[in-house]
Amino acid sequence: MTYLIKGARLSGGDATDLIVSDGVITEVGPGLSLAGATMIDAEGLVALPGLVDLHTHLREPGYEASETILTGSRAAAAGGYTTVFAMPNTSPVADTAGVVEQELALGEAAGYVHVQPIGAVTVGQKGERLAEIGAMASSRARVRVFSDDGFCVFDPLIMRRALEYVKAFDGVVAQHAQDPRLTEGAQMNEGTVSAELGLAGWPAVAEEAIIARDVLLAEHVGSRLHVCHLSTAGSVDIIRWAKKRGVNVTAEVTPHHLLLTEELVRGYDARFKVNPPLRRDEDVRAVREGLADGTIDIVATDHAPHPDESKSCEWQAAANGMVGLESALRVVHEAVVATGLLDWADVARVMSATPARIGRLTDAGTPLTVGAPASLTLYDPSPVRPFTSDDLRGSSVNSPYLGRELPGEVRWTLFRGAPTVADGVVAESMTEVRA
Repeated sequence: MTYLIKGARLSGGDATDLIVSDGVITEVGPGLSLAGATMIDAEGLVALPGLVDLHTHLREPGYEASETILTGSRAAAAGGYTTVFAMPNTSPVADTAGVVEQELALGEAAGYVHVQPIGAVTVGQKGERLAEIGAMASSRARVRVFSDDGFCVFDPLIMRRALEYVKAFDGVVAQHAQDPRLTEGAQMNEGTVSAELGLAGWPAVAEEAIIARDVLLAEHVGSRLHVCHLSTAGSVDIIRWAKKRGVNVTAEVTPHHLLLTEELVRGYDARFKVNPPLRRDEDVRAVREGLADGTIDIVATDHAPHPDESKSCEWQAAANGMVGLESALRVVHEAVVATGLLDWADVARVMSATPARIGRLTDAGTPLTVGAPASLTLYDPSPVRPFTSDDLRGSSVNSPYLGRELPGEVRWTLFRGAPTVADGVVAESMTEVRA
C-alpha cells in the first residue's frame, strides 16, 4: 500500500508531505502528489518517528489475565508506539533463549509493533546467579538489554559480573534501583505525607544509594549501565555527576513521575500505587529539569497492567503499577512540552531515537527521511479532553489518568508502512491491514 501524507509538521517543524510505499519513506517535501496513493490529511499534525518504549510489561507468558503481547501491542499502537522492549518478569521468567524467542515470535504474529525482548540478569530474577545472558544475546531475539526489573540486582558482585558479561557484545544492564532492606513493607514515598497517613515510607535514599553504587561499578568495569524509572531529585544529581565524570550511564523517567505527586495517595486510590512511588513536588520539578538538560536520556512508560482485583482493594494489599502506553505522549505533552521545557524535536529524541539507540536497534526511532522505515505517528496537539477507559486498548484499566484532562491525540500510527491506528481508530487485526 502507498500513502501520501499531506501537510505534516516533521517533529513540529514546517509542514511538508511524505510518500510511503512498501514500508519505506520514498519522498519527503512540499507539494508532493502521486496518482493512486491513499491520502492522509495531516494538516496541523505533528509527525514523529514511531515511539520506542524501553520499559514495557506485556505479562505474557504466564500472566495473561493482566495483559498479552497482542493486547499490549494494541495499547502501544494506540499511544503512537512502533517498538516496545518487553521486561522479563513473566512466568517462566525470560532468562533463556527459548523464552525470549517465544516473545519475539508472539510480537511478530500480533503485527502492531516490534516487540523486543529484554532478558533477565539472573536466573528466575532471584539475584543469585547469572542467567543465560550470552545465549539470549546470540539468539534470534538478539537481546541487548538485560534487567531484573521488579527486583534490584542487589548483590554488588553479581552486578559487577553482569556488567562485565554484557560489555563483550555492547549490551546494557538496566537496573531497578531499590535497596530491598530500606524498603521492606514500604507503601509510598517517605516524608510528611506518609507520616500523616500512617503508611510505611519508601525513602529516596533507597533509590539513590543503588544508583551511586552502580555508576561506580560501571565506571570500574567500563560497561554500559541504564537506570530504570529514576524518580528523585537526588538521583538526578547522581546521574549528572556521573556523566560529568565520563561514566557510560543512561537514565529514564516515567510519564507519571513527570506529572503526578505523592499528594494523590491521600485518597488511598490504588491506581496511584507504583514502584518507585510517586514523589514530592520538588522531585517532579527536578526530573523535569533533568530531562530538559539531558541528564535524563529518555521517557519510558513502565506500562504495568494489573487485573481489577489487584487494584480494587485496600491500599496495602494492592499491586504496584500503572498502565501507561496509551497516555504517555499526552502526559509528556502536558508535563514538558506545554511548559516549554521540551519541543517536539526533543520529544522525538527522548521517546524515539535515544531509547532505540540504548537498546541497539538500528531500524527504530530513525528520522523521517527518504529511505527510512515508515514507522511513525501523527499527533494532533490541539484538543484537550478527559482521558477515559475508551482510550485504553489493553486488557487492564489501572490508569492514574482516568477522568483527568490531557492535551492531544494520536491520530495515525504507521508500523513499517501499515496503519495500526487510522484516524484515531486502532486496527482490529493487522493481518487484514497487511492483506
